[in-house]
Amino acid sequence: MERRNFLQLSATSAMAVAVAPSLITQKLYAEDGSLFQTFEKVQLKDAEGNALKSKTLVKEENYIFMYPHVATPAIMVDLPEPTSKDIKLKSADGVEYIYKGGTGSKGTIVAYSAICAHQLTHPQKAMSMFQYVPTTGKTLAYDRAGVFVCSSHLAAYDPNLGGKSVGGPANQGLASIILEIDADDNIWAVAVLGPDKFQDFFDAFKQELKAVHGRRGAKKLVKEETKVQALKNFSAELIQA
Repeated sequence: MERRNFLQLSATSAMAVAVAPSLITQKLYAEDGSLFQTFEKVQLKDAEGNALKSKTLVKEENYIFMYPHVATPAIMVDLPEPTSKDIKLKSADGVEYIYKGGTGSKGTIVAYSAICAHQLTHPQKAMSMFQYVPTTGKTLAYDRAGVFVCSSHLAAYDPNLGGKSVGGPANQGLASIILEIDADDNIWAVAVLGPDKFQDFFDAFKQELKAVHGRRGAKKLVKEETKVQALKNFSAELIQA
């Protein structure tokens, strides 16, 4: 098996570098300093059930899908420029990890958990106060656009830097959803990198989630495929500060 198909550990930095994450099955919260968890490989599909192709993504559009649980939203964006690579990040409790960069032919496609690391604001059907603000836009949360913004308390996260917190009250960045694009240009979600807020989300919105998904339905893992749609079609109102 080629070396690139393994999880490679840096002996000098004691950090983990995730490569071909769909081939890895263990959860790592160990002394190697990594925050990485694989899930079942899930294909992203459009509203009609067709395989979503990376070439069809509109630049800087917010695309929402559920992953890795049926109730945990994520947002995918095709950025105007390639992301930075090998970004060293740290969780609120000091655990270090490395974001390798965007995917796609130009390294511009990214996806992050759409649950704010501050107080769990997330896109909902009625409205969304969490979204990516295009580079042509403006935001009070940061000195430039081209960032994810939570309008609840003006937290800002840079998608070019692995979801790093760059403004506002959040004490850590967003969890990154690791994507793979196959030879046919199909997009797959395969893993989560970084400190996630999933359990906090389930605890905080227990009653609301139960009403929609049943007693334990919200925590079920997405399998085989997940529906993708533009955030503007998912939420009735987009609120952006």
